[in-house]
Amino acid sequence: MILSDVSILEAIEKGEIVIEPFRRESLGTNSYDVRLGKFLAVYVDDVLDARKHNKIREIVIGPEGYVIEPGVLYLGVTEEYTETHNSVPFLEGKSSVGRLGIDIHATAGKGDVGFCNTWTLEISCVQPVRIYAGMPIGQLIYFQVEGPVDRMYHTKKDAKYNARTTKPVESMMWKNNF
Repeated sequence: MILSDVSILEAIEKGEIVIEPFRRESLGTNSYDVRLGKFLAVYVDDVLDARKHNKIREIVIGPEGYVIEPGVLYLGVTEEYTETHNSVPFLEGKSSVGRLGIDIHATAGKGDVGFCNTWTLEISCVQPVRIYAGMPIGQLIYFQVEGPVDRMYHTKKDAKYNARTTKPVESMMWKNNF
């Protein structure tokens, strides 16, 4: 079941969902709009290696915006820090962003119960687009969890994305054993 605006507000009042900063005007009928933070990152190397820590280069989006280009994977970040303690958050792109030819995630649209952080975005585009810090970039949809949760994300010892940040985080695939 997807939480409605009323249910999202009730969960926020109970501390079951945390959104910082919270903007009442960003609450939709059954979602919450998140905004693009001021930091982007791109990988330094042309060839990435899943078994190695791939380095990134930081980009700061100035007031004039930043033009993203096709064929480049940009890591972005939401302005909002979020916590979910009894629901599953899904991050989806806004339709107006999609209509500019921008994708905000390749595969990582689902969070886990207990995820407490900003969201790293996997941004790509089909033609050059100027983007701006603070622009609406996506929407969080919350699904109710049925049954108890034994391993909340933020308490897992092997969770790779627990460190609170305001910047995009590169892939931590290299921390897996394979």
